[in-house]
Amino acid sequence: MGDALLSCRMPELLTEYGLLSLFLLSFCASTLLPLGSEWLLVALLLDGIDPTKSVLVATLGNSLGAATSYLIGRWGSDWLMAKVLRIDKSQQQRAEHWFNRFGSWALLFSWLPVVGDPLCLVSGSLKTPLLRFAILVTTGKGLRYASVALLTLQSAKAFI
Repeated sequence: MGDALLSCRMPELLTEYGLLSLFLLSFCASTLLPLGSEWLLVALLLDGIDPTKSVLVATLGNSLGAATSYLIGRWGSDWLMAKVLRIDKSQQQRAEHWFNRFGSWALLFSWLPVVGDPLCLVSGSLKTPLLRFAILVTTGKGLRYASVALLTLQSAKAFI
């Protein structure tokens, strides 16, 4: 009974803690857990939370989560990659293919499902300079969250 009550209240709990929840969910979504954080961004925007702060918080959380994958790629073991990040060899090879084709510019697409987390991991293993990694990943993720926010706010205006 307790689990059912908690799962029914989970969305309320996340929106109740607003930007903190958004930061934590955005961080987790780009590391260990197969989650999405866009839905919470949309919910908070529709609840009246400041769009600029929301986009910045989501971008920061998601980028720091990606940096975790980068650091595991740089200094981690195969066990961490496979068991903690759940990134298998085929995903790593796909990400390496993107890196070989586009160079570190591929990190602009680190927000994409399936290939995004492995891109960050491969970037670390290929020793992409941290500043370059941070700029490209943060830019890509920030543009994604800004697009979601813009679409949400424009859609909300259309229905009001």
